Amino acid sequence: MSLLDKIKSLGDINTLSKHEQLVQGIIESIDAEILVVGDQLPSINQMVADVGFARKTIVKAYEELKHRGLVESKRLKGYYIISQETKVTLKVALLMFSFKRFQEEFYNTFRKELGKRYQIDVFFHHHNPVVFETIVNNVIGKYGMYVIAPIPDESIRPLLCRIDSKKLLIVDRYLPMPSDYSFIAQEFENSTYAKLLELLPLIRKYKEFILYLPHAKDHPIDTVKGFERFIADHNITGKVKVNYKDGTVKKGRLYFFINDMYLWEVLRDCRNYEYVVGKDVGILSHNDHLVKEIVFGGITTISCDFKDMARKAAKYVKNYELTQEIVPLSLMKRNSL
Repeated sequence: MSLLDKIKSLGDINTLSKHEQLVQGIIESIDAEILVVGDQLPSINQMVADVGFARKTIVKAYEELKHRGLVESKRLKGYYIISQETKVTLKVALLMFSFKRFQEEFYNTFRKELGKRYQIDVFFHHHNPVVFETIVNNVIGKYGMYVIAPIPDESIRPLLCRIDSKKLLIVDRYLPMPSDYSFIAQEFENSTYAKLLELLPLIRKYKEFILYLPHAKDHPIDTVKGFERFIADHNITGKVKVNYKDGTVKKGRLYFFINDMYLWEVLRDCRNYEYVVGKDVGILSHNDHLVKEIVFGGITTISCDFKDMARKAAKYVKNYELTQEIVPLSLMKRNSL
């Protein structure tokens, strides 16, 4: 049986629209290996001539097959079969910074919310513009949805604008895009300032407030802006440091960590010197997770709810409704201050 025979054989099923007849006929042809990866589908004009359906019906069917990740379109060449995973409702490209703990939480929740019928392919750019561009160029046109944590640099905006606005969701870091693009992202400067203000009485317990910002480009520099504005406005003795040297933890200092690179080293030194965290030394950290709830009686954190972000991202993927939301940072007060 040929592809056209398979499509025409579904014409007697009254419950199928013409669009559904085409989609189902092609899917059944893939399942029966009438079509295999690399095969070219009939052109839209040829399909119009062979089955007698309107051109827009053919285009709609081919586009749905693209969304499912079964077909890709090659400019001036046509449509080709790229997958035989016909049970997939939608194929999603998820491009993240890296697989750190909090991003793992995002992925696991996103995966759970979408369910088994959604295929999620995960890529990591590690804040490298060349890697980012290479990945985006390689996945464009091959997925029904793109969920991307961008490098916050406007130079990459033209690259992302090549993706249909309905198929792209910006997550985690905010990047200004045209008004028809969706985002669920964090804001760091004002949110950090506001959360530090809530902690002001506790911060004043310490002689000095030190923010550690390692030499890594993926850290949100706006956090530093919020920190510096806060210490200036409230006459707090503080500074930003790049490196922590083993054994240099001091009593009367409050240490703020944007990532966990030096957090565990400082906590280890506190243990070695028998300093009491929350009394002799203060600890504040970005990005909450289970371990920080437990160690040293609990570490105070300023963090986005990545699980909530993931649930909202999954909802967008399912519903395609324009979403433009800044996710607030939350303050988890624990014993480390």
